[in-house]
Amino acid sequence: MFQSSVKDFNAKGFKVEIDVPKDLSLLAFQGPNSSILMQILVEVDIKNLPFMHTTEGSAITRLKTRITRCGYTGEDGFELSMQTDHAQEFLNYVFPNYKDEIWLAGLGARDTLRLEAGLCLAGSDFNEDITPIQAGLAWTIGKRRRVEGGFPGSDIILKELKDKPARKRVGFTSKGPCPRGGAEIKSSEGVVIGKVTSGCYSPCLQHNIGMGYVESQFAKTGTELLFDLHKKQVKGVVSKMPFVPTRYYTGPDKKE
Repeated sequence: MFQSSVKDFNAKGFKVEIDVPKDLSLLAFQGPNSSILMQILVEVDIKNLPFMHTTEGSAITRLKTRITRCGYTGEDGFELSMQTDHAQEFLNYVFPNYKDEIWLAGLGARDTLRLEAGLCLAGSDFNEDITPIQAGLAWTIGKRRRVEGGFPGSDIILKELKDKPARKRVGFTSKGPCPRGGAEIKSSEGVVIGKVTSGCYSPCLQHNIGMGYVESQFAKTGTELLFDLHKKQVKGVVSKMPFVPTRYYTGPDKKE
């Protein structure tokens, strides 16, 4: 999509290039104590860096890095972007000195956290066939875009903003076998009304959570659902998201 857009812009007389740096690495630190560790490791006043803000600074006194307070877990967290050789040096310093403060986490842990926070996974919970309105992401469309239109998919998207979409992304909870991506979602009468896009067991809540798309009339919180899993019927219910409260840091004098 990006390459196609570049060709379109250049055909109109613009000079556009995509620069993909190959010598940068990204390190993510997530969790309620991440700000304590970051304040030790980087020369930036962390308390003045709210969620989704970024700045440049030095890590362990001399390694240039871009520090962004963000993440994909619903927790407070940071992402450090630096040269790959600097990233290796940084980790070689951090792990031996802060081994009791840091735990490695893989994609499974990250996916559980993002689902508990109600965050979408690209390619599963949204794709080129799902509009931002259906996904509950209308906030990503700015006021100017809504007025001017002209962006990819604008005809359909602007119509859905006005008339409401035929399907909506919802969260659900269930017990028993966990409904996974691709499973059919049925109404309490057994009629297929949608499909699961993500699902997992929540260690925090100790029951299954998931999200998927259902016909809009079944999107109300509390609506009973059915899932056919391994020749067994599992009951679920439409639930509010996030499933677990998020803990984003919005500033020293503000609450989330």
